[in-house]
Amino acid sequence: MDRTIRIAIGSIVVGFAVLGLKAFAWWLTGSIALLSDALESTVNVATAIAALVAIRVAARPADANHPYGHHKAEFMSAVLEGVMIIIAALLIMNEAWKGFMAPRALDAPLEGLLVNGLASAINGIWCYVLISYGRRHRSPALVADGRHLLSDVVSSVGVTFGVLIAILTGWQKLDPALAGLVAINILWSGWKVITESLSGLLDEAVSDDMLKMIRETISDQATGALEVHDLRTRHAGKATFIDFHMVVPGTTTVDEAHEICDRIETALKKNIPQALITIHVEPENKAKHQGVLVL
Repeated sequence: MDRTIRIAIGSIVVGFAVLGLKAFAWWLTGSIALLSDALESTVNVATAIAALVAIRVAARPADANHPYGHHKAEFMSAVLEGVMIIIAALLIMNEAWKGFMAPRALDAPLEGLLVNGLASAINGIWCYVLISYGRRHRSPALVADGRHLLSDVVSSVGVTFGVLIAILTGWQKLDPALAGLVAINILWSGWKVITESLSGLLDEAVSDDMLKMIRETISDQATGALEVHDLRTRHAGKATFIDFHMVVPGTTTVDEAHEICDRIETALKKNIPQALITIHVEPENKAKHQGVLVL
């Protein structure tokens, strides 16, 4: 089984474990702030399942109906995660408003905070695993899942300190007020996940640093050609699409042009293993005298 899929399955297991702990913490205390934490964890489970499905779909090879592969499935998953995060935030806001209007004392607060702290620690460790692995292997679904968990960890820490202050001061309205702050933080997290995922769905170009590396690699490896123009890039999950026009002298044979293309593709795939490259060879009268000049 692919390691990425194993990690996605691990997210589901961790999500259920954390959800159980946070629900238990809420049951012990009756805290609306801890309830908000538990509600967010239900989204964690749902988005982890969505990420697993998206990763499995994205891993499918290209077929007749999807000649460019299924890479964008991960972006669709990340958008779904963002929407679900926002829905969770709205539910939390509703509970926070009810609690603010009718505040109540907390039951067994210290025990509940200890249980919630354990859940947050588990989330923090798994968040690091998801983000580091997702970035290393260019998996938008895992990175989105990890960032969601990161916002969960941050809000959980804030909730823990806030509930502790509410216990010490006896200010009961602080508990629902904290839940409202958690909801705002979650809304911001959901918005960021959606906007970053939409950039991939809209065929956003690679980063400036990667584009510079691509241009330098082409320039170094295209000996025998004259120039490269109309360079275009986009990314979709793990795949990076690169296409450009390469101008060669009119005396260049098909075999010679093909050898130049192979050399460029080999060098680019060494730096970008999941690169999908398309090169259109043109005669020298098609030169635009712009783009990438060959060294």
